[in-house]
Amino acid sequence: MQVSNQINQGKAMQPPKAAQALTPEHLRRTCDPSTIKMPKTADIEMSQELIGQNRAINAIELAVSSHHRDFNVFVQGKPGSGRHSAIQRSLDQHAQNCAVPDDWVYVNNFDMPDRPRALRLPPGVGLELKHAMESLVDDLANDIPALFESEEYQAQRHAIERRYTEEHETAMSALNDKARAKDTAILRTPMGVAVAATRNGEVIEPKDYEALPAGEQEEIKATVTEIQQELEAIMADAPRSERAQRKEIRDLNAAMMTSGVEERIGEIASSFDGVTGIATYLEEVRADVADNADLFLMAAMERRNGNFPLATTKHYEDPRFQRYLVAVMVSHRRDDESGAPVVVEDFPTLANLIGRIEHSQEMGALLTDFTMIKPGALHRANGGFLVLDARQVLSEPFAWETLKRCLKSEAISIISVGEKLSLATTTSLSPDPIPLNVRVILIGERLLYHLLVKFDPDFSNLFKIQADFSDEIPISDINLSDYVHLIVSLGQGAGLLPLDEAATARLIEESARLAEDAERLTLNLGRLSDILKEADYQARTLAKTTIQAIDIDGSIGAAESRAGRIRDLSEEQILRGSKKIATDGDAIGQINALSVIDLGSTRFGQPSRITARVRMGAGKVVDIEREVELGGPLHSKGVMILSGFLSAHYAQDLPISLWASIAFEQSYGGVDGDSASAAELFALLSALSDLPIDQSYAVTGSVNQFGEVQAIGGVNEKIEGFFDICAARGLTGRQGVLIPLANVKNLALRDRVIDAVKRDKFRIIPLETIDQGISILTGRAAGRRDEQGAYAEDTVNGLVERKLQRFAEQRRKFGGPSDVASASGKEKTS
Repeated sequence: MQVSNQINQGKAMQPPKAAQALTPEHLRRTCDPSTIKMPKTADIEMSQELIGQNRAINAIELAVSSHHRDFNVFVQGKPGSGRHSAIQRSLDQHAQNCAVPDDWVYVNNFDMPDRPRALRLPPGVGLELKHAMESLVDDLANDIPALFESEEYQAQRHAIERRYTEEHETAMSALNDKARAKDTAILRTPMGVAVAATRNGEVIEPKDYEALPAGEQEEIKATVTEIQQELEAIMADAPRSERAQRKEIRDLNAAMMTSGVEERIGEIASSFDGVTGIATYLEEVRADVADNADLFLMAAMERRNGNFPLATTKHYEDPRFQRYLVAVMVSHRRDDESGAPVVVEDFPTLANLIGRIEHSQEMGALLTDFTMIKPGALHRANGGFLVLDARQVLSEPFAWETLKRCLKSEAISIISVGEKLSLATTTSLSPDPIPLNVRVILIGERLLYHLLVKFDPDFSNLFKIQADFSDEIPISDINLSDYVHLIVSLGQGAGLLPLDEAATARLIEESARLAEDAERLTLNLGRLSDILKEADYQARTLAKTTIQAIDIDGSIGAAESRAGRIRDLSEEQILRGSKKIATDGDAIGQINALSVIDLGSTRFGQPSRITARVRMGAGKVVDIEREVELGGPLHSKGVMILSGFLSAHYAQDLPISLWASIAFEQSYGGVDGDSASAAELFALLSALSDLPIDQSYAVTGSVNQFGEVQAIGGVNEKIEGFFDICAARGLTGRQGVLIPLANVKNLALRDRVIDAVKRDKFRIIPLETIDQGISILTGRAAGRRDEQGAYAEDTVNGLVERKLQRFAEQRRKFGGPSDVASASGKEKTS
């Protein structure tokens, strides 16, 4: 595909001359459709490279290829410049050559449940371990109850219980025999066990005992005491015997658990043989299961009582068994062909960045465990790349500081906003930090980048690479060819109708307007894509098979119309006379200035009336906008430059004895920028010379202290704004706009203005100096100093200087020489 740089036949076109009306060829650089050779859209491979962005692409490549942890990148540029697509494409390509990162999981810390342990596992093993542990819990929930209900277990347990029971009963039986032999009996009473003397098998009553001889009483008492002591010894041994019995039962349970659990856990361990950390973890699980067999028995009993189908119940969903589960933070397929992860986090809150710990409510209390730990974007991007919008990160509470902390410590520690603010009162967890290895790509505006560099001392250390996306590219044969390729690729990628050569040429012309430079093309791909999509809609509505130039124009016009309500209201105020703007006649000290109203989605030009009034004074030019705090610093600077110009150009041997006021009439909002300073100076010179200014003209441009007219922004919108007012009132052929000569290269005007210029109904005149402008506006020569250093009296400069000299003389007469000297900045001397 070849595209020749035949725009306006540039070599044949004469350069613009100052103070002479521009020809239509100067008003917009046109692209000749015949120079564009386009193949069929289907034959064009979609462009994968952004033109004119080599500097930014190289910076991104350095950032993603470097192994240095602090080579994170900040991507600058305007929205719509293709930053996101370029980054995504570069990251996807580079990620394929990177190793698949390891998995990370959290498991229960059986010794300290509030501090879950992090396990690093090979890719894909995290999910496998999770599923294996779920299966283990399900199996054990079925196997363990069955194990303890088996005949073998019941026989061994009954044998243990029987042995201890028999030992106790044997001891008691022997003691009973001994007691009977000594005429005593061991009785069971409501208060416990007692020993009593007997005679003929009957317990001796107290009155009968009292009737016995003293010696016999002592003998009976000794016998009872002996039997009672032996009984107490047997009873005292019962707790020891019970403990021993329980120990044997526990040992039996452990032995049975070992036989039932060891094999199942061994199967899992063998399937993860060689994976660091899993064997140790499984051993901890085995020990804990052995100590908590009752959990499985109780759960089995509850299921039986509730008639739950044992074979289909997911036992791992039971909260009591979640202690044996695995919480997967991030897991990758072993055969993942994409390599390292590329994560784009569109909502970078603190929780979405570093993860969160959830809680469940139970009986009015908030509870949590390690299975409620949820991963964040840093977990998912670990080992790869994380793309964030800088403005969004900075606007989320604690997100920016936490991101920096993680990058500096190279670890992800989960913390909540409540903990940050010391507001959390519920029990939470302190999971092990997970080591972090990630490359962060921040996308934001240039202003944001420079603010971070200036005010955040950590930023430059963590984000050492800047990728600056250009806003436009210069027009050249190579760039035009690539640009046509890019335009066709945009349409193809969006599934649009193919463009014909005229439509492509028209879009290139509009691109120059969007760049505000006839020698450059915009790289705002978002705006170009929007134009193409609406043009495609219009073409399809008319059943066309291609997008034509008229569809491009219709798309542009429709977009301007939709966003033009405020513009139309502004024009209506002028046309109805609510806002006073003159487009014919003449007036002293009054001029039409031009400004741009920028509403974000649209902007348009708007004329404003500037007036100037003068009288004798102390050399002060009053900026009314500044005095009432409606003028911005740039506007105030422009007004102060006027004072410098007047002081240097007129009555140089006398103090400036002028009081002047300059105002934007009917301006009720803030005014900033210096693009009206030339118009303000023209109004001031008109007031000083008493020469009227032709109101058919509007003026835009800034001025310096040497009287040179300098370039400004928004020149197309400003011209069109004044033109539309003139056209609505009726073009007279005298109307026009004075612009800086330096802005001619920025012209890309709409057809309605160009057509009026072709018909000599409207003029656009470039200026280099204030003298050129004041001559056109007043119809009087500006004048130059002669050999004696004086201006001719009938020139504009001559009239101005004479007025200033009269002011100085009047002031001298009014205030005395000392006052004149003081006004000139000299100290009084005696």
